[in-house]
Amino acid sequence: MKCYDIIEKLESLSPTAFAEEWDNVGLLAGRRDKEVKTVYIALDATDDVIREAVRLGADLLLTHHPLIFRKLGRVNTDDFIGRRVCELIRNDISYYAMHTNFDVMGMADAAADRLSLCDRQVLNVTYEGEGCGRVGKLTRRMSVAELAALVKEKFHVPNVRVFGDLGDIVETAAVMPGSGGSYIRDALNAGADVMITGDVDHHEGIDAVAQGMAVIDAGHYGIEKLFIPYMEAFINRELPALRIYKAEIREPFIVV
Repeated sequence: MKCYDIIEKLESLSPTAFAEEWDNVGLLAGRRDKEVKTVYIALDATDDVIREAVRLGADLLLTHHPLIFRKLGRVNTDDFIGRRVCELIRNDISYYAMHTNFDVMGMADAAADRLSLCDRQVLNVTYEGEGCGRVGKLTRRMSVAELAALVKEKFHVPNVRVFGDLGDIVETAAVMPGSGGSYIRDALNAGADVMITGDVDHHEGIDAVAQGMAVIDAGHYGIEKLFIPYMEAFINRELPALRIYKAEIREPFIVV
């Protein structure tokens, strides 16, 4: 199967038109006409991921976060991004990234599905009525402590950080995979009792609580790693002839 045929299928799921203007998505390196039999799925195109893709003989690397994000003035082995791009091209691996277009058309509902949010709405509309994050009703009223335990279970994270009173009762929840601090105002305006997201800093957290909303920080990787099983299921369903390899689910940091 040609790479461009796979791209067409990926973009039927998450059209590039839904990506933010500042983002960099799509085929970022390699040949569009590459014959693809094997796909390696990961959240990030790290050195370890690329080495493993090379070792396994992958034809296409598919990630959520784009390796090439800001404009490159040159591509050489003097810096880590250039080295990775060179390694991909040297091994004839095409590289495709689905970032904010997948956040809008894929990630947001997948995260809301994990929490069984009902009566859900888009948290932050970005394009044609769609957008990042979701807000909706939990399956029942519960304490912040109960919801924190549910988040740990559903997103398979070892721990979460909670801003707010664990005993408070919540019913309306916003979920924003990735870095959600800048969307706290959207969650407050939507009437959320609690927001589930990642990368919330000290001031964002305590300010949200001061305005009547708890925050559960499950980590950037903690929520967004659902990209890997989501895309595995999508490719198995839509492109069953392809062989899939995937990065190991592993937090990118160690808590000591």
